[in-house]
Amino acid sequence: MRTKTLIITLMLLGFTVSAQAEQYDIDIKGQHAFIQFKVKHLGYSWLLGSFRTFNGHFSYDEHKPEKSSVSVTIDTASLDTNHAERNKHLRSKDFFDVGKYPTASFTSTSYKPTGKNTGIVHGILNLHGVSRDIAIEISQIGTGHDPWGGYRRGFEGHATLHLSDYKMKKAGMLGGVAENVEIFLSIEGVRTALF
Repeated sequence: MRTKTLIITLMLLGFTVSAQAEQYDIDIKGQHAFIQFKVKHLGYSWLLGSFRTFNGHFSYDEHKPEKSSVSVTIDTASLDTNHAERNKHLRSKDFFDVGKYPTASFTSTSYKPTGKNTGIVHGILNLHGVSRDIAIEISQIGTGHDPWGGYRRGFEGHATLHLSDYKMKKAGMLGGVAENVEIFLSIEGVRTALF
């Protein structure tokens, strides 16, 4: 009888742990996370870039994914398009004005699952002093233990931003084809807690 009670107790404990939400820090230290973008250049090609410095965290509950959340802060001066003069211009008052707006941030407000490993994150993007609701399409890439004793979970995300929404003075000089900026996110997190 005692053995049976012990087994039932362990099973219940196991269920309780597995049902908990998980907290993750985005793995910036190991650079297993990327925020990248592309925008059309005169309609002839894609101009690619990224933000190299950012940090954040997310929570995820496999049993109640709609409870998941994410928060990210970006150093706007870390913008890099692999061209020094272009970087300088994009960081200037004509565009990101990094002196006045040194950070951008995203904080989720809801998560809607659309499939087993897919969903849409809604949240507030604060960029260039403007706060707007955006939606990011999310796909879970994988999850599991890493070689260093940790536990990881990774996602990719896609969103489209419109430059005119963020009041950048010279956005128009890039032409209509540059109005839409496609964002690609590759986010890998290291689990820090269960709650």
